[in-house]
Amino acid sequence: MTEALDRRGLAYGASAYVVWGLFPILMAALKPAGAFEIVAWRALSSLLVCIAILAAMGAWRRLRAVASHRPTVLRLSAASVLIAINWGVMVYAVVTDRVASTSLGYYINPLITVGLSVLFLGERLRKLQMVAISLGAVAVVVIAVEMGGLPWISLALAFSFAGYSFIKKGVGGRVDALSGLAIETAVLAPVALGVLWVVGSQGDATFLARGADGLGWWHDVMMVGTGTWTAGALLVFAAGARRLPLNITGMLQYITPTMTFALAVWYFGEPMPAGRWAGFGLVWIALTLITVDARRARPLSRRRAAGLSRAAGEQPVTEPI
Repeated sequence: MTEALDRRGLAYGASAYVVWGLFPILMAALKPAGAFEIVAWRALSSLLVCIAILAAMGAWRRLRAVASHRPTVLRLSAASVLIAINWGVMVYAVVTDRVASTSLGYYINPLITVGLSVLFLGERLRKLQMVAISLGAVAVVVIAVEMGGLPWISLALAFSFAGYSFIKKGVGGRVDALSGLAIETAVLAPVALGVLWVVGSQGDATFLARGADGLGWWHDVMMVGTGTWTAGALLVFAAGARRLPLNITGMLQYITPTMTFALAVWYFGEPMPAGRWAGFGLVWIALTLITVDARRARPLSRRRAAGLSRAAGEQPVTEPI
């Protein structure tokens, strides 16, 4: 039974990251739409998908319970701002042919997350973590020199998603994935409508527009379908995360930037000078060190937890699957 759950969780988790890894292809297919229009439709259509799923599941009571807790709503509102920034920068990078920058951003995200834990949670850096973060910083400098400026797309993606994850971690188990996304997109909905009004008033709207390459009914379907991709991938990921240990979920997260890196090089044909390869190489070494450190630290934390449990006369703590 446990093995079946493990395999199912692995399939769910890997599938979610594969879907996220394919997002650049979907976003590129939405040209000539601009980043603002795409993100606005993504937020609105995600909200509609969430409402449809909540109605089908009869989960309104759960949503009301979350929405009635003011501190949680405030945290989710802050998270919605960060995820909107993340979506916007990512889409902008894709439509301006800078997919490799998105890959770098999600590669260095775990390093930023470790840094936030030190700054705000008072955690102490272990030796391998310090080396990994130092290598990550050097990698950013190397790539900045090669590009002739800071890789702001990569940094914006890394910091916005790390901040989003940090806030969501603070919410904890009080909010399920569906209710959280519903509230976040509901907060974004008025802004998204305003963005679409501005885009339309300037004559730049592509939804329901005709007369240019790439426009048509299939373009409209894909634009609305961004919400299905977003909500669907999140729910599949949540199903996998419940069945997998955190160390497995942590390793799976590298599927997405690896896919986007491969797409940037071999699908979109973006240039990869030697300096950029060197920067990515340093990041990959840093991520290897972070992964090794996490695997070493996990048994130690479990032994400490077990020791505390036995001292309290309880059974050893085991990791839920």
